[in-house]
Amino acid sequence: MSELRAFTEEELDRKIQDIENDLLRERGVAAMGGAPPSPGRMRALRTNVARALTVRNERRLKRPVTLKPRPAGGRA
Repeated sequence: MSELRAFTEEELDRKIQDIENDLLRERGVAAMGGAPPSPGRMRALRTNVARALTVRNERRLKRPVTLKPRPAGGRA
């Protein structure tokens, strides 16, 4: 997330487009019945798009970024 926050608006938009294009290719391979080279890649790509869109939305709404510490034991 810190890497995405360091991008300018243009770089962030370009990054979103690149990730969405990769996701489209992966979906095309899966739709044609082919086995994707990395099964977890589609999920990772969707997550990365969501992160980038979150950063873009935060900027447009001019909300301050608040980071919550994660619990040591895992997810909560």
